[in-house]
Amino acid sequence: MQRSFKNRTGADKLHHPLMIIIMLILTIGVGFVVAKGGVKVAIAFIALGPIIYYLNRLFVHPVIGIYTILFFAFTAIGLTRYIQGVPLGLSIDIFMVLTLIAVFFRNFYDKIDFSVLKRDIVYLLLAWFIYGILEFFNPLALSRTAWFYAMRGVSMYPLFTVILGLLIFKRLRHLYGFLIFWAVFSLLASLKGLQQEYIGLDPYEKHWLDTVGYITHVINGKLRIFSFFSDAGQFGAAQGAAGIVFAGIAASVKKKGDKIFFWFVSILSFWGMMLSGTRGAMIVPALGGITYVILSKRPKIIITGGLVLAFIYVFFAYTYIGDSIYSIRRMRTAFHPEKDASYLVRLHNRKILQAYLANKPFGGGIGAAGNWGQRFSPQGFLANVATDSWYVQIWADQGRVGLIFHLFILMYIMLKSFYLIMAKVKSKELGNILGALLGGYVGIMGAAYGNGVLGQMPTGILLYLSWVFMFSAQQLQREYDARIAQGVYPWSLKPRD
Repeated sequence: MQRSFKNRTGADKLHHPLMIIIMLILTIGVGFVVAKGGVKVAIAFIALGPIIYYLNRLFVHPVIGIYTILFFAFTAIGLTRYIQGVPLGLSIDIFMVLTLIAVFFRNFYDKIDFSVLKRDIVYLLLAWFIYGILEFFNPLALSRTAWFYAMRGVSMYPLFTVILGLLIFKRLRHLYGFLIFWAVFSLLASLKGLQQEYIGLDPYEKHWLDTVGYITHVINGKLRIFSFFSDAGQFGAAQGAAGIVFAGIAASVKKKGDKIFFWFVSILSFWGMMLSGTRGAMIVPALGGITYVILSKRPKIIITGGLVLAFIYVFFAYTYIGDSIYSIRRMRTAFHPEKDASYLVRLHNRKILQAYLANKPFGGGIGAAGNWGQRFSPQGFLANVATDSWYVQIWADQGRVGLIFHLFILMYIMLKSFYLIMAKVKSKELGNILGALLGGYVGIMGAAYGNGVLGQMPTGILLYLSWVFMFSAQQLQREYDARIAQGVYPWSLKPRD
């Protein structure tokens, strides 16, 4: 029986003479172009297929876009050691735009629920973004190009990531998928760090160390491990956050397989943190652990956690046990800052900045200080004074007005998340998981005092998505209750509804 026109499949249509002629012309055309263009054109045509397939999947499932952003957040800077001349840092911007477009196309025939964006966190981040836009007109700014590059990480990424997260990450399975993705890449980062420590650097990493990283990454002849991150400071802080987050999750989840996996990731993450030699990273598990313990609301965990934290403090501050091990010896110096020459230099630099910024309430312009300043306006005063701290960077670029505004937003997010988890989440398991995310955020806030880690990749994107889940606590609790009532384990990645 012949198929009706409406029921004809794609394969049927390909048998039409016109389609055969079109495919023949395309084949000849592609062959001609490849013959003229050579190997590069041939590779481009080969890559075209996977790109088209990826875009098709992205526009059907925009969640793929967020995972792509996370992938590049973890790997883009590290890949620049192997791939020269390609602006991989802009990959995050590109996929943010593509994902936002995908959301609109995915809901082309449906009304997008923009009500999820009517939240205090979005309004605050939008205000911060507008403040960043206004800094473009700062009369003290020496480079508008520096503003473009620096503003993205400071103002644009938080707003766009939270918007995408609220539009896409709406279910418990999204929280579970996010945690698994983070855990896998933290595990890979730790394994890469172990390879650098016990096997050695590959030729590309050695070249980077010899040309760029030697001054900051070889101290007293000892290599500070950086994995595939931008530097050891970012690696140490990120792994410290991962360690405390996944320790909290491992202590909370009920499935044995998940518990074992998350404990394994946590232990290796703490190992990576120690190998980085980043003393400021010690504050991440300390503050994060205190936060998690308080949010647990369980006397047993509070007592146990308090004893563990007290033991760690006494071990590093009042003993010399393990001083023969470089990582322990270096971490121990964080508990005696008055004896640390680099800490005294930082205090001196802050006094210099205090005098310079006294009559500049809006700072020297976004991108004036730090790496961007050294790259685009090396003649500027701020470019030649090390900021080190994330908060000092904000202060130098955007003045005391910007710093106060920024700290207000960070504190508001922390306190509001604390309230939601404590007062609105009834499930111990869900509350502890969200509490672990909040602990990671609080820890990074503390580490940002000594290092510019808060807005760097991948830590920045991970924190912004954590904000999404913490501010969606009530919505997640309702789904959790519904699944428990149905007798379904809440953390399943399926069904795809």
